Amino acid sequence: MDHPIRPATAADIDAIEAVTDAAYRPYVARIGIRPAPMDADHTTDVAAGRVFVTGDPVMGVLVLVPEPDHLVLESIAVHPDAHRQGMGKRLLAFADTHARALGLPEIRLYTNALMWENQEIYPRYGYEVTERRRDGQYDRVHYRKPIPEATPDER
Repeated sequence: MDHPIRPATAADIDAIEAVTDAAYRPYVARIGIRPAPMDADHTTDVAAGRVFVTGDPVMGVLVLVPEPDHLVLESIAVHPDAHRQGMGKRLLAFADTHARALGLPEIRLYTNALMWENQEIYPRYGYEVTERRRDGQYDRVHYRKPIPEATPDER
């Protein structure tokens, strides 16, 4: 059953941390460091309205940070028990809708260069590589996706 994607509340913080940990933990050994979303300040992000969740219990987490000229998809996490059920696709589509609702013309995101699964997924959803660079201890591949304005039928 598809659960709605909704803004997270303080009551969701433990679940957000558990889903994020479960989703990113497999990458620790591969990249040799904890992925940044595992150490994010979820309490602050939830209080700021940047976190969206889905599932009952929560199985999907999306962190979206609006900037003046784009939306940053800071983190997307799907619990391994919910893989291959379309949850990631729904969360990515929600990010598009959210950017459009905010009047932002593009979404930007990055992933660790050693998370090659993500590098196969994002282009399928319209993201293009803009650069690869080292950000502190992270080797990241940066992406962008233009978000067209809503058509009259979508308004």
